[in-house]
Amino acid sequence: MIRVLVVDDQPMIRAGIHAILDSQPDLTVVGEAENGRVAVDRSRSLRPDVVLMDVRMPELDGLAATREILSASGATPKVLMLTTFDIDDYVYEALRAGASGFLLKDSEPEELMRAVRVVAGSESLLSPRITRRLIENFVETQPARPSTALNALTDREREVLRHVAMGMSNAEIAKELFIAEQTIKTHVSRILHKLSLRDRVHAVVFGYENGLVTPGRR
Repeated sequence: MIRVLVVDDQPMIRAGIHAILDSQPDLTVVGEAENGRVAVDRSRSLRPDVVLMDVRMPELDGLAATREILSASGATPKVLMLTTFDIDDYVYEALRAGASGFLLKDSEPEELMRAVRVVAGSESLLSPRITRRLIENFVETQPARPSTALNALTDREREVLRHVAMGMSNAEIAKELFIAEQTIKTHVSRILHKLSLRDRVHAVVFGYENGLVTPGRR
């Protein structure tokens, strides 16, 4: 069962999301919050697996709330940002802070349910094309600054990271590099650990900002 906390300042949106998720046997809404401050408190007390976080709210916006939630010690939830616009500097900063993806508010119910499952599972990248476009929009005007942390990676791990940054799944990378999918999964786990990255989305951001992938190129 995937436990979800729904955060949005509009009651009708919270109610709609709540009803959609609770209609599924593997999803359950454990709580709601009307602003970022309440979201931080309820995330700590309810310990959901996934937080659906609105970007713009009173009291404390979604970006600041995401930073607080993900900076807490111990196990933290995956955060899925809810936004009106797919090119949004708040969303990009939230991804940099460790959010695991974002979803447009006008998405179909099936997309919402899939997004929660994907984010909870950590194996895939939600909407790779849109996620890459968002990241590219904010890094193409900035020079790449390779981190010394890359020195901790083997040549193979760096190659795998580059493919992850392009939005490829483990299965796609395995096919591209002629390696078993389980081996790719092991490489990805080691990369995330060595670079202190939260998940695949954080790895995509890291890859672009460190010049492993050039904006506009697959």
